[in-house]
Amino acid sequence: MSMQNEIERKFLVKGDFKSLATHSIVIKQGYLSVDNERLVRIRTAGTKAFITIKGKSRQQGLSRFEWEKEIDYSEALELLKLCKPVIIEKERYIVPAGDLYYEVDVFHGANEGLVIAEIELPAVDTPFEKMDFLGEEVTGDRRYFNSYLSEHPYSQW
Repeated sequence: MSMQNEIERKFLVKGDFKSLATHSIVIKQGYLSVDNERLVRIRTAGTKAFITIKGKSRQQGLSRFEWEKEIDYSEALELLKLCKPVIIEKERYIVPAGDLYYEVDVFHGANEGLVIAEIELPAVDTPFEKMDFLGEEVTGDRRYFNSYLSEHPYSQW
């Protein structure tokens, strides 16, 4: 179980990244609750499963409170059935960037066609390598939050 402030930057992807990736994992996630103050997410990642509670975004979407706990995979599958109608389906590629790494999500299902790269930072002002495949920064743009995509899928934009 972890409790921390999550600091991340988010970018649209405009170029090839798969050749740089060390591995990938299939993720499915749904939202039990989404409002302006908090969200409750259920996620399966490969054969593992998690419940996550996130607080309100601060600093233009750059930082927010996050609590996460691993749960039983079969319980997660049952909880996904209770989630809001659009389940987020994506394949996440891990791309090293110096001491850090990008998580590049290739969305499927209702969000097919969307590709987003995120980098989690230890501090707001931590410098990081800006890779060639990065496009426009969308860190503070709520439309690219997974919780928003679960209610307003990319295919309907």
